[in-house]
Amino acid sequence: MLKLGCVVMAAGNARRFGDNKLAAQLGGRSLIRRTLEAVPADLFDAVAVVTQYPEVMDLAEDFRFSAVCNRHPDYGISHTIALGLTALGDCGGAMFLVSDQPLLKRESVAALARFWREQPDKLAALAHGGVRGNPCVFPARFFPELLELTEDHGGNTVIRRHQGDLRLLEVPEEELTDVDTPQALARLKEEMA
Repeated sequence: MLKLGCVVMAAGNARRFGDNKLAAQLGGRSLIRRTLEAVPADLFDAVAVVTQYPEVMDLAEDFRFSAVCNRHPDYGISHTIALGLTALGDCGGAMFLVSDQPLLKRESVAALARFWREQPDKLAALAHGGVRGNPCVFPARFFPELLELTEDHGGNTVIRRHQGDLRLLEVPEEELTDVDTPQALARLKEEMA
C-alpha cells in the first residue's frame, strides 16, 4: 500500500488575526490543539507539523508527530510546503492541513485519506457544494511542482493547473470554515454557545 504522509501547516504570521491565532481558544481548546486532534495518526505513515512557534513544536511532540521548525515564515507558504514534504520522506501522497479550521472532524480527515487511496494518482480534497476546501491530498507525481512554488503561492497554484485530476469529497460547510480574524472566531464562539 502506498505511504501517505500528512503536513500540518502551522507557520504563518496570521497578520489579519493580529497575533498567534493558533493559541486562540475555542471551546476550551486552542486552534492548533483542535487541528492536531483532527489528525488520525494511524492512517498516516508520517505526520509533520511545520511551525515557527516553540509551543506548537512542543505540542506536536506531545502528539508524537514530527516537529519541523520554520525559521523563515516570511518566505511564505511555499517554504512551509517544502519543509513539510521534505520531512515526510518517501510517501506516495501528502495531505496538507491548515491550522485554522477548528470544526474539521477527525472522521472527515480519515474519510479523505480513504477516498484518496481509491484513486491514488488523483488529487483529492474536502469540499462543500462542489467548492473545494482544505485539506487536500497530492500524489507524489505533483511533489516536484509543489517544491517549485515560491513565496505565498501554495497548493492552489498546482491544483488550478490540474483541475481534471481533482476529486472532491463532500462534508458539512462548517468543517471548512476557517478563522482568519478575531471577528470570525467570535462568530464561531457565538454559534457554539
